[in-house]
Amino acid sequence: MASNMDREMILADFQACTGIENIDEAITLLEQNNWDLVAAINGVIPQENGILQSEYGSETIPGPAFNPASHPTPVSTSSSSSSSSAFRPVMPSRQIVERQPRMLDFRVEYRDRNVDVVLEDSCTVGEIKQILENELQIPVSKMLLKGWKTGDVEDSTVLKSLHLPKNNSLYVLTPDLPPPSSSSHAGALQESLNQNFMLIITHREVQREYNLNFSGSSTIQEVKRNVYDLTSIPVRHQLWEGWPTSATDDSMCLAESGLSYPCHRLTVGRRSSPAQIREQSEEQSTDVHMVSDSDGDDFEDATEFGVDDGEVFGMASSALRKSPMMPENAENEGDALLQFTAEFSSRYGDCHPVFFIGSLEAAFQEAFYVKARDRKLLAIYLHHDESVLTNVFCSQMLCAESIVSYLSQNFITWAWDLTKDSNRARFLTMCNRHFGSVVAQTIRTQKTDQFPLFLIIMGKRSSNEVLNVIQGNTTVDELMMRLMAAMEIFTAQQQEDIKDEDEREARENVKREQDEAYRLSLEADRAKREAHEREMAEQFRLEQIRKEQEEEREAIRLSLEQALPPEPKEENAEPVSKLRIRTPSGEFLERRFLASSKLQIVFDFVASKGFPWDEYKLLSTFPRRDVTQLDPNKSLLEVKLFPQETLFLEAKE
Repeated sequence: MASNMDREMILADFQACTGIENIDEAITLLEQNNWDLVAAINGVIPQENGILQSEYGSETIPGPAFNPASHPTPVSTSSSSSSSSAFRPVMPSRQIVERQPRMLDFRVEYRDRNVDVVLEDSCTVGEIKQILENELQIPVSKMLLKGWKTGDVEDSTVLKSLHLPKNNSLYVLTPDLPPPSSSSHAGALQESLNQNFMLIITHREVQREYNLNFSGSSTIQEVKRNVYDLTSIPVRHQLWEGWPTSATDDSMCLAESGLSYPCHRLTVGRRSSPAQIREQSEEQSTDVHMVSDSDGDDFEDATEFGVDDGEVFGMASSALRKSPMMPENAENEGDALLQFTAEFSSRYGDCHPVFFIGSLEAAFQEAFYVKARDRKLLAIYLHHDESVLTNVFCSQMLCAESIVSYLSQNFITWAWDLTKDSNRARFLTMCNRHFGSVVAQTIRTQKTDQFPLFLIIMGKRSSNEVLNVIQGNTTVDELMMRLMAAMEIFTAQQQEDIKDEDEREARENVKREQDEAYRLSLEADRAKREAHEREMAEQFRLEQIRKEQEEEREAIRLSLEQALPPEPKEENAEPVSKLRIRTPSGEFLERRFLASSKLQIVFDFVASKGFPWDEYKLLSTFPRRDVTQLDPNKSLLEVKLFPQETLFLEAKE
């Protein structure tokens, strides 16, 4: 086995040959090869012939051949002119170079304080404690310096022998010192409530270690219930070591229990006999061990008689009893989900999936019955308070930020509590109606310890398909992987649905456009038809008016014609006036009138021929005058239309 000085030089040679700057990684690789430099280099940089060779032939260079006394400086590498791709170290100069001291940085945490310490690697662990004694005002004898990667070390240990990286994190424990009083450290207590404590809990029987994070506001009882979920040791059978003497009440929060911050080690085991329980109970007053909840022979074999934990222990039952997640025989699903969400938040915090408030049918509507681009998967969380996996699944998996974020973006999350038989029967009825009897039977046959369940539902055209049933015995990574796998299936189906929906909308748009064009065409045709009908009606009306007017004029003409006195003969005892009237068409109207006849008779004669005097005027030539403007009651002789006269008709403007 190489000495510490040999290892230091081998480490330097290994880093120079491989280019690995991380000291922890380099030490790990060397330890895997038992500090054999050549084997470690070949493990990192595989050679064609499997080993590192010297430049003088096939002689293998063993690890110890690099004597630190002869070459304390790192070995450099170069390529040989040979066709082999093997790396050959150049032998270092034999000149002894004085080694420069290496500086190490330490960040030491103690409760709410951080102290930075910088030392040479030639210093000892005790020197770090002396510096911390001055900074923290804690005697070295009361101080435990923890966080060393190699385990606990002695104060006389030289830092160089620990092969530490440049930057290190340590923490101080003071189990023999009482925690600060609440009156003088009220502000510190409030700050501790907001801090996270790392509890390193060792399960004694199986020698397994759990690293659990709890907020300072968590209670000791919550820690024990979480440990029950992990180890299956009921709280009343848990035997603890490592709790501070001030932690006497399970309802006490971690911030005021006196735990070491940021890390505290505890050990838990199972009680095996009443004698051991009494023995541990007697040691509570003088030892830092603390027994959970109850003492005495009442612990032994309580479950063999079917007695519940809370029924055996008075005070313990009040600590263990929780409000139900959902009321029994809830009539309104929305009200039941409101209570479920409130109780879930009170147990596991506000960082949890957003549960849909409403009936399962309403959740379907929200997830499936929308446009294809807006659809989501439906995640149904089935809770069961009596399952040992429920607490861990909810706090560690379902409330993980990555899971919460992924569910919020891609899922509608609906929840139901199956703890009560009535609520279980109601959900199975809903399940049978929406998913079929096979899925309902699958959930019905699930054992209590297989809960909680996470159902991933995808809506399809004719039915709802259950893509996945995730049981509670899973991890965050596995849960995320199965959610993403379901999302891939959904995305592929969604793309097809979007394509079908787009094609359907395109067809519907074409049909709507055609229907609109047809409607507009019908409206245009109807407008034309109506306009034509109105035109025809107007023409008919005008024709009717014209006919009526013509009939009226004809009636007037006939009446005038009948009222005219008979035309006198040329040879008459009375004087006769002969009038010759030219019409606008060029025709002449001739008639004889008694000279004593009134001018109105001439007008009536002209009107009887179709030229009413209100539309036409009767003009004489020499002199030119409008006869229609004369007094119609005067005789022809008086108006000088005697013995004969030529007149002509002209339409009035």
